[in-house]
Amino acid sequence: MDFEKAMQLRYNPTMDTKSLRSHYEDLKSQIHFHNYRYHVLDTPVISDAEYDKLMNELKRIEAENPGWVTPDSPTQRAGAKAAERFEKVRHPAPILSLANAFGAEDARAWFERVRKLDERVASAKFVVEPKIDGLSVVLHYRDGVFVQGATRGDGEVGEDITANLRTVKAIPLKIPVETGDRRPKTGPSPVHRPPSYLVVRGEAFIPIKEFEELNQQLEEAGEKTYLNPRNTAAGSLRQLDPALTASRPLTLLVYQIVYSEGGSIPTSQWELLKYLKALGFPVTEAAKRFNDIESAIAYTETWNTRRDELPYEADGMVIKIDDLNMAAELGFVGKDPRGATAFKFPAREVTTQLLDIRVSVGRTGVLIPNAVLQPVEINGVIVERATLHNFDYIAEKDIRVGDRVLVKRAGEVIPYVIGPVVDIRTGKERKYKPPQVCPVCEQPVEHFEGEVAWYCVNAACPAQLQRNIEHFVSRGAMDINGLGFKIVEKLIDSGAIKDVADIYTLTREAILEAVTKKDRKTEKEPPGKIADNLLAAIAESKNQSLPRLITALGMRGVGEVSARDLASHFGNLDALSKANAEDLQEIEGVGPNIAEAIVDWFKRPANQKILKKLKAVGLWPVEQGKREKGEGKLGGLTFVVTGTLPTLSREGVKEFIESNGGKVTDSVSKKTSYLVLGEEPGSKYEKAKSLGVKIIDEDGLKKIAKQ
Repeated sequence: MDFEKAMQLRYNPTMDTKSLRSHYEDLKSQIHFHNYRYHVLDTPVISDAEYDKLMNELKRIEAENPGWVTPDSPTQRAGAKAAERFEKVRHPAPILSLANAFGAEDARAWFERVRKLDERVASAKFVVEPKIDGLSVVLHYRDGVFVQGATRGDGEVGEDITANLRTVKAIPLKIPVETGDRRPKTGPSPVHRPPSYLVVRGEAFIPIKEFEELNQQLEEAGEKTYLNPRNTAAGSLRQLDPALTASRPLTLLVYQIVYSEGGSIPTSQWELLKYLKALGFPVTEAAKRFNDIESAIAYTETWNTRRDELPYEADGMVIKIDDLNMAAELGFVGKDPRGATAFKFPAREVTTQLLDIRVSVGRTGVLIPNAVLQPVEINGVIVERATLHNFDYIAEKDIRVGDRVLVKRAGEVIPYVIGPVVDIRTGKERKYKPPQVCPVCEQPVEHFEGEVAWYCVNAACPAQLQRNIEHFVSRGAMDINGLGFKIVEKLIDSGAIKDVADIYTLTREAILEAVTKKDRKTEKEPPGKIADNLLAAIAESKNQSLPRLITALGMRGVGEVSARDLASHFGNLDALSKANAEDLQEIEGVGPNIAEAIVDWFKRPANQKILKKLKAVGLWPVEQGKREKGEGKLGGLTFVVTGTLPTLSREGVKEFIESNGGKVTDSVSKKTSYLVLGEEPGSKYEKAKSLGVKIIDEDGLKKIAKQ
């Protein structure tokens, strides 16, 4: 989609009717495309601001030419009540993902790890179930009646898609509930009484046969077909019109009880599946229980070649400890429960030509070889780059530039080169030698005996600094909007930034020198506005939480989950910096390697210098402990945000409100306490005015929080 072309046409006031109509149709096509990328694939290719510009231009044209408007126009959804984003649903318990095992040895390694934690695992039974490649959904039942359904979301909060899920015929709208001494003739065993409040988890999907039939119908009608069942199912359940969801051949299988109140539920996964089936939920017929891990692995491996026998797409099998209490007591590693593992099927493999090998430099200085490939489609995804792991791997596999190579997507996510197809070599292929100097700073690289990695040991290497800053300012870290790749590159070249702490001493003059025409949103936008906005974003980032700062510092092995745990345990960076490896390993999910990496990070003089500089500029957050729901100045208040705020991002304003005890929703109603208004607001602004909802700006929000 040519976004730049569309925006250029927008500023042509002399456009004739024919050209304007063509531009209008192009805009509709682009917006449909970006809606698909955002709502179905969850991989947007433009920012929210760019999307809003496209929508505003479409609305302007339709306002001037109302006769052009058709039901398929994006404004006919975006402007109506049904177009408001789905309400958010906080799950009663975390909806967790699973760690992966890529083969029998990985599965055995998982078993050994959990056996060392609990000797009972050695004699445990195991249940094996298909890992369906669909959309995880959470279903709520009160007194036996289906009352709410949601997507998994981030595991803590999902989207309310109740109306859409009601159209899925496989979901029971009512389940048996015991009343007094009478029990339904069909229902669960009397040993387990149905809870008054039951929350279950399942996987929604479109069966392969029905998916193929759907695509055939679309093709015959001259419409665009879908790439794979998973994305089609996810998009179908996120439709704003339930009638569209109902037209898709969706079904589901249920496999977990997330939460329950009252009644009695089984403590065995095997019995749980039978219990769910007795309640009327669809469950897999491919599940089996085994008395030992080797039998479970053997059964799992049989599906590597039988996966096409399943009526749905599956990317593996899940091995679970049957005793649910034992599994729960094993705890978690990050967000992954230790009591189960996902045994992934071998990914689909394809061959393509290796055009080149290019080397990038990681944040730690490690040199990373990457394959440049002739573009190829793997499971509906166009792959042009793939990892080559390391230079020893290239040598061992004798991978040469120009080879026809076998490529696969490990875990259906990360493409990598398996090896060359030697039999079809022409003799023109070139052997590859590791670089002797860093491809960025051109300083000599080092390779230590016994290690696989090659390193650029130049601490001032711009590539490492560039990536450190990119990570530091990223959305999941300090969330400094506007500090893009090109600006950072120029600030480094000019010497204005020598480490991440220098971000907080940047001057307006230094930023102005780094701003180019490409950094401006429009040709007329003054560079000074970009500089002022960036300085404001930097100043605002000083209010970020301790977990975000720990994440931003980029310690090896410390992600967002670990950062929250470290912040909660130690409270501030002073205490964390003094912790030894033993102290750190008291935190769940922090093993000896990560603990040593954290200790080593704080020992390094360069990092100590960064911490001193951050403290000097006032960036030294303290964790006050997790605030209880409703506690704080904004406790009991519900907010809706619309438009672009001066300093707070969408994530930032939500975090600010929730950290002060408030609640954020996406829909304006009579129960809304305040609408927080920014620039270029949407339809929520008009609705808030019609309902008499109080309207405030960002400053007003902060003022309320301080009262």
